[in-house]
Amino acid sequence: MTTETRAVATPLPEIRLARRTWRPAAVVAASVAGIAAVLVLGVGLGSVTIPVDQTVAILAHRLVGLPAETSWPATAETIVIELRLPRVLSAMLVGAGLAIAGATFQGILRNPLADPYVLGTASGAALGAAIAVLIPVRLLFLEIGLLNVLAFVGALVTVGVVYRVGRSGGLTGLLLTGYAVGSLLAAGLAMAMYLSGANLRQIFSFLLGGFDGASWLRLATALPIIVVGAIAIVARSRALNGLLLGDETAAHLGVDVRRERAILLALASLVTAAGVAISGLIGFVGLLVPHLVRMVTGPDARRVLPVSAVAGAVLLGAADLVARMAGDIPVGVVTALIGAPVFVLLLRRTRTGYEL
Repeated sequence: MTTETRAVATPLPEIRLARRTWRPAAVVAASVAGIAAVLVLGVGLGSVTIPVDQTVAILAHRLVGLPAETSWPATAETIVIELRLPRVLSAMLVGAGLAIAGATFQGILRNPLADPYVLGTASGAALGAAIAVLIPVRLLFLEIGLLNVLAFVGALVTVGVVYRVGRSGGLTGLLLTGYAVGSLLAAGLAMAMYLSGANLRQIFSFLLGGFDGASWLRLATALPIIVVGAIAIVARSRALNGLLLGDETAAHLGVDVRRERAILLALASLVTAAGVAISGLIGFVGLLVPHLVRMVTGPDARRVLPVSAVAGAVLLGAADLVARMAGDIPVGVVTALIGAPVFVLLLRRTRTGYEL
């Protein structure tokens, strides 16, 4: 019986990676506190500040259905529920998706510098968005425009091409193919920007990322794709642990390496594409968050993936709040200003090398 046959027939065993002391109760408490703080502050602060007690009361009344005496003005409820809440939830959803996708790519490729855009997702989405800007037709369905659709399709098509072309070369082949295809698409993006004329600002807005156009309908469109994809990734965390140990070791442990890698790549790319389609390109979340999480949880994907989702949601929700308070600057600028220095500090602290 061959190794591949054994991989299919043998149930996947428990894969134990190096342990690191961590306190689940503390992590859960910090996660709940972080999510609650970002949610309340995100919907309460802005050009019109709504008191914390009113913000909590509105959220509890409208979302949970708790009975409450309406002691707040109708305008405050409109601002919280219709304007700010979908934006905050969109930022948290995209942050969670990018963080899980980043952790998945780093595990699959066994490369700590991998991020959700490593296989050309960003380049494909950007070119798709630029093409949508150049097309003189304006379509809008459920508040999803042609730009969002072509960005989503461009990201997925790019990953599909990179995988088909580079899979025969192993992990190195995938990375190099992603770089080559990304460079080619960057040239196409530059040409599209050159031809865009007065619409150049719209392309730049997508490239820098943001949630200005967030709405309940857009959130509802991206939510099932990101949530289902993230759950499917977490469900395959044991296979991801096996891939971390190397292809040969993973195969001996019963992991169908080619199949599991293809599925995980597809799921992570799908989550990334859905997030990018509603937010534009936002960097450092998928690169930085998994590094920080592994410092707390260790390398076990069963811990890294869910904690990364929460940390990514908190980080991007907070970054969007900072962007709004600073005069609606692009969120991608804020994440870069936060992420780059923190990542450099992490590298300086781990002078002996970094382990996934």
